[in-house]
Amino acid sequence: MNSKSIIKNIFFTFCFLLIINQLAGQAFKVGAAYRVITPNPLLPVSGGIGPSKPVKEKKGDLYARALVFEKEGTRVAIVSIDNLGWPAALGDKSRALIKGIPPENVLIGVTHTHSAPDAYGFPDETGHVSADLKYLNWCVQQVADAVNEAIKNLKPASLKIAVGEAKGKIAYNYYAPDLYDPRCGVIQALDQSGKPIATLINYAIHPEIIGSGRGILSPDLCGPLYERIEAAGGGMAIFMNSAQGGMVTADNRRPDGKEANDWDECVRIGNLLADQAIAIIEKAPVEKNPGLFCASRKISLPVDNEIIKAIIKFSPLEYKGFENDSAHTVLNLLNIGTAQIITVPGEALPNIGYYIKRKMKTRKPFLFGLTNDAFGYMLTKVDFDSFKRYRYISQTSLSEMVGEVYINEVLDWLKQAPAPAME
Repeated sequence: MNSKSIIKNIFFTFCFLLIINQLAGQAFKVGAAYRVITPNPLLPVSGGIGPSKPVKEKKGDLYARALVFEKEGTRVAIVSIDNLGWPAALGDKSRALIKGIPPENVLIGVTHTHSAPDAYGFPDETGHVSADLKYLNWCVQQVADAVNEAIKNLKPASLKIAVGEAKGKIAYNYYAPDLYDPRCGVIQALDQSGKPIATLINYAIHPEIIGSGRGILSPDLCGPLYERIEAAGGGMAIFMNSAQGGMVTADNRRPDGKEANDWDECVRIGNLLADQAIAIIEKAPVEKNPGLFCASRKISLPVDNEIIKAIIKFSPLEYKGFENDSAHTVLNLLNIGTAQIITVPGEALPNIGYYIKRKMKTRKPFLFGLTNDAFGYMLTKVDFDSFKRYRYISQTSLSEMVGEVYINEVLDWLKQAPAPAME
């Protein structure tokens, strides 16, 4: 072979490798990882505003679970933490430790279990706070480590996406039994062989079967949900809550009028929700090389609740997003394949969830509640303090106008945002 032929072969080989590398860079990729965040020794648990409750045992482990998507230079991380809430004061510390993803593209939400350590820094009537800062700072690192590992685990992938009704005795509205959203959204990532990498479940429910007063630390129904999905070959399971405010809770009602509040009931409901999610996603078509879009928007929510102001004042977390009677937070709008996702920085009531989903540009709407911040209940102004039933959730809301401001911001955003890919 003469020198010209050798040079020509080298040139064509170089061009071929360059094209292959460019195509690989454009491929849709997914990575997943988790960390166990069960405190050792066990810590008191929080079910809401007020002092934490002591514990003597655990049922299941607490986790931080991370799912990372990549396409054409865009990376997005979705994180779920087994806790009641995870303020941006903690989430931003993890974002600063994550390499390779812009902070605004890291969505951090919670399952909302009522049997995990206080992550807010709730003061008691004397102003004393029982939150364990050493534990919370350790969790901050674990969240970042899970995301960084998920980035390392990125591999070419496809998706299956479906939204359907989760049937059976799973959830209900404690205030008005039928006023809740029974739809369950599922996103399943598959590797090149068709094996699931991870399965994300999006459903509205309070994981409070055990609660904070039984002396048990637990992920509640989410623990059995993870185990069932993973045992069924669904890859790593991750649960993102939805619009479960006022008061969409686990349907643990017994025929005798009492409630089942034990681990067996967590297993029953967790397994049932997992089975329904598997059935919903099973026949969904595979979306090869799906699109990926992520945007963020800073908004300000009005605060006139004196209880919330006291928490901000006494909490050792050093909340930085509050000033001039406003709470500043970040929303995300995410298109993944045929799905569209919008985050909610608190516990939106079901009517808000239904309305936002109806306005989204997809037949596969997902709402990630308690994500990027966890500001308590979010009601519309006509619901706020309108009924005796709504007294508690009104007392733990930022203000009468918080739901209205959120809705208006999202509607304005949806006018500008691109629609996800159509089926």
